[in-house]
Amino acid sequence: MTDSADISISAHLTALPDRVGVDGLEDKWRAVWDEDGTYTFHNPGERSAVYSIDTPPPTVSGHLHVGHVFSYTHTDIIARYKRMNGFNVLYPMGWDDNGLPTERRVQNYYGVRVDTSMQYDPDFVPPFEGTDGKKMDAKDQVPISRRNFVELCEKLTAQDELQFEALWRKLGLSIDWSRTYHTIGEHAQRVAQKAFLRNLERGQAYQQDAPVLWDVTFQTAVAQAELESREYPGFYHRVAFRFEDGTPIYIETTRPELLAACGALIAHPDDERYQRYFGQFVYSPLFHVKVPILAHPAAEMDKGAGIAMCCTFGDQTDVQWWRDLHLPLRSIIQRNGRIVMEMPDWIEDAEGKRVFEQIEGKTTFSARKAIVEELREVGDLDGEPTPTKRMTNFYEKGDKPLEIVTSRQWYLENGGTDKALNAELIERGKELNFHPDFMRVRYENWVHGLNGDWLISRQRFFGVPFPLWYPLNEAGEPDYANPLLPSEDVLPIDPSTDIPAGYTEEQRNQPGGFMAEPDIMDTWATSSLTPQIVTEWAEPGQEAFFASTFPMDLRPQGQDIIRTWLFSSVDRAQLENHCLPWANATLSGWILDPDHKKMSKSKGNVVVPNKPIEQFGADAVRYWAASARLGLDATYDEGQMKIGRRLAIKLLNATKFALAIGREDENHHVADEASATWDPQDVTEALDRAAMAKMALVVKQATNFLERYEHSKALEVIENYFWQFCDDYIELVKNRAYGTPDAQGNVPAEAAVKSARTALGMGLDAFARLLAPFLPYATEEVWSWMHAGEGSVHTAAWPKPLPYATAAFNVSPDVLAHAGATLAALRGIKSKAKVSMKTPIERVRLAVSDNVRESLRQSLADIREAGRVIGDFSLEHAQELINQMQSDGDETSDAAEETIVVTESELGEPPAKKR
Repeated sequence: MTDSADISISAHLTALPDRVGVDGLEDKWRAVWDEDGTYTFHNPGERSAVYSIDTPPPTVSGHLHVGHVFSYTHTDIIARYKRMNGFNVLYPMGWDDNGLPTERRVQNYYGVRVDTSMQYDPDFVPPFEGTDGKKMDAKDQVPISRRNFVELCEKLTAQDELQFEALWRKLGLSIDWSRTYHTIGEHAQRVAQKAFLRNLERGQAYQQDAPVLWDVTFQTAVAQAELESREYPGFYHRVAFRFEDGTPIYIETTRPELLAACGALIAHPDDERYQRYFGQFVYSPLFHVKVPILAHPAAEMDKGAGIAMCCTFGDQTDVQWWRDLHLPLRSIIQRNGRIVMEMPDWIEDAEGKRVFEQIEGKTTFSARKAIVEELREVGDLDGEPTPTKRMTNFYEKGDKPLEIVTSRQWYLENGGTDKALNAELIERGKELNFHPDFMRVRYENWVHGLNGDWLISRQRFFGVPFPLWYPLNEAGEPDYANPLLPSEDVLPIDPSTDIPAGYTEEQRNQPGGFMAEPDIMDTWATSSLTPQIVTEWAEPGQEAFFASTFPMDLRPQGQDIIRTWLFSSVDRAQLENHCLPWANATLSGWILDPDHKKMSKSKGNVVVPNKPIEQFGADAVRYWAASARLGLDATYDEGQMKIGRRLAIKLLNATKFALAIGREDENHHVADEASATWDPQDVTEALDRAAMAKMALVVKQATNFLERYEHSKALEVIENYFWQFCDDYIELVKNRAYGTPDAQGNVPAEAAVKSARTALGMGLDAFARLLAPFLPYATEEVWSWMHAGEGSVHTAAWPKPLPYATAAFNVSPDVLAHAGATLAALRGIKSKAKVSMKTPIERVRLAVSDNVRESLRQSLADIREAGRVIGDFSLEHAQELINQMQSDGDETSDAAEETIVVTESELGEPPAKKR
């Protein structure tokens, strides 16, 4: 048998405010949490006692929007819930402050761009100090050195991060703010560089000259995971290649400007139209370059003419044909997207040279126009171009189609070429708990569809440098095969300013000296290591910390970056740690605007979160976010926020009302302080026990939902019962709780009064804890009234069903449900008569079903008092009414069991109005 001391609740009741409200609670309690270190992660101890979260580092590039509030609230709910369950919660915050978004923001904000030939100017002052993020043409931007640019990036991101932190604090995220990191910071750089050097040593990182997708706007290579396929308008051009005797063979192309780069014509080996031509040669139009006709299974027989030209390179299929068929490399497009300025050596025909001179240095668009005119003039264009739309690869942040250029880049194994690693990563995906589970298929489809390793180098400026140099021979040429590597103990390094061992600064870029690797790592190459960054992986003296926090418990993130952040993190952990980086992944949906369109900065339909927080309060905004399920999109809804605000205010009012009972003197003055012990064994009345029975059920359901990361369902069951508790239970028992005599002058027994007060105290204590992860400010306020000096509700124990089940003593929750329905029926009489709820009922007869009758008899006294029934109150059999409902075809299977119908009533005189 459970000792009542083990399940009773001791309360220290403090002074209650004269008026309650949610305004001002955020500043009040945020200051207390900071001072008390409420959310500080302490000495980790055993791994089983820790719950660690790999918090997404938001991109520092201007402003957050409500979509961030949405997803970060979901994570905070879990963090708070786990903390209340006794876990030492590692909940850090990072800032993703390197990469293209930051560079673009700095360029536009300060009106600058990088010129790597320029020297550092320690006294440089940017021409602008804020341009509201508007785009500026490159010609209007002032060229500066890379180092000056990096300094401006660091300055602006520091300003942005202060704004971000202020918003997160106001929202009430239970972050340990002593544990923040930057993806460009010293610690993150050291982790990223250390991991790269170990990957390089194991042969998992490598460099090669190869065709890569290239964004001509951002001037950088792009990885497969960053691609976005978009519909792009163009024209089909039917063009004649000719055999030696002048006989034409026609291909259809959308990119005639690449004719000079053609290395072969390709058709499917089963295409009977072209089988007789395989192995023969034709000459390209205009340039008269001899090219073979070859077979390859990737050719599409039903597309265009069924035969295509392979140019190096027009698309990814060209790359595949070039590799498989060992075709010559004939690149004519530069990194800036323009045609090369020197005559290709494979063009020997004089007329061909003349045509190429017409397109040298032109953009692909201008070159295309010139080539089409030349084709039309010589008669090799069959008919006029026909409009078409094709799916084309774009960089996800770019607005021009990607080109394919050949360049030396760094790659990291990710299962795209290593089938064994691919199989391992598929298995890791099966081990990972996806919430919701249907998101798992996105991961698996991505891994199955990989066709190359991860390109991790970028031709940018603000990022983590590759930690290496190259020796230069006497001719000043770099030896890429034998890079100069630093030791791990000197990391992080910047090869553009640091010097390799055995060399001096004077030898930089000199024959016989060294040169720095100019590229930086892809931002995902650092972000993919956030689990290792926050758990102090491979940091001297931090071995115990790492063992206590890794693998982590949770990765929360957006569904749109499963292929980038989630997958790349799994890949890095597999390569380095041979395990998953975390056990669970929660995937949030998107926020939609009122027109049900995805919110995004590019569409201009975002809502800055400061506005709704200031208007409705942080708890209200959190309520809106918490009401949405993981993995599903949700609409920005201020109506939901208003409901959340009412919920927070109701919690304050209901708790104040209940805590004031029994503390008022004859002048209605509430004692400033009091102590109370709410012992489940003091709950003796059926209605009170029913309320506790329902509470035990709600605690169990909410706990189960949160254990499954279904926060919205947990909130739903808690909130539904909270309103039932306030609207039904409190109204039914408040007279008894006060000890007020009934209509006949009978004073309730002391045990009955204590029973009501105990149930009220236990119930509201439970609601404060149950709602704490969702409404941190309002719950902290009411907790301080009940448990002054006992610490925060957010470090209190999450409720367990046992105390409430003990108090229930086998009474069904239906007793409360039926009593509430009866009270609603009695109030309905008065509403229909348009009289005050205080109007007495002199006589009432209810038709009730048999199971309801037995339930109501247990709470009849409370119902009578709450409904102000002063005369005859009879419960009649409802079987005849039920039979009538069934004969009328009503849905009665459930209704018959719950029937409570007023069949006869008589109202007394309404109370006189006070003058």
